[in-house]
Amino acid sequence: MRADISNWMPLTVSEINEIFSVIPVRWCIAGGWAIDLHLGEQTREHSDIDVIITRKEQLTAYQYLNRDWILYRAEDGKLSLWEDREYLNSTNDVWVSKSDESPWAFQLMIIDTEENFWIYKRDKSIRRSMTEIILKTAEGIPYLRPEIQLLHKAGGSKVREKDYNDFKTILPSLLQQEKAWLKSSLKRQFPEGHDWVEYL
Repeated sequence: MRADISNWMPLTVSEINEIFSVIPVRWCIAGGWAIDLHLGEQTREHSDIDVIITRKEQLTAYQYLNRDWILYRAEDGKLSLWEDREYLNSTNDVWVSKSDESPWAFQLMIIDTEENFWIYKRDKSIRRSMTEIILKTAEGIPYLRPEIQLLHKAGGSKVREKDYNDFKTILPSLLQQEKAWLKSSLKRQFPEGHDWVEYL
């Protein structure tokens, strides 16, 4: 078990692409980097880097990554080794490092799907076709659609300052249909209201 949660030396987007482009799973960059990839420029410092995979394909990803990396399940505020052939039924986050003492290199975010639909973990009535949720840069690097990434950022128990800043940064670049989807999703998750809705 590790407790050094601040010990990060994240890989670059190019390094992540090099690793995952040879793994036969559906994946994409998420988090703040997804926002910057959509904008085509780095707008702030990133203390980590997130990669999305599906729950159904987790063991395939594990088999490839386990050759060079150590993987830790992050659950209930604790980090514990992800054992070989262990299927993660409820774990959503996996932290990855080169050794049991080296800095964290990237984080896996495991998403749930049903048939060919992504399911939002905080409100399972919110879903999108898997063919729609991933966009690609001109270089072919896959990343999570901005409105879906913003929903994840807005939908937590507390919106962090960096998440609000990401929202303000990308808002002028969002298409009308992207704003409309985010607005309706936030209204569904937060019928009592959400601070971001008025900007959409």
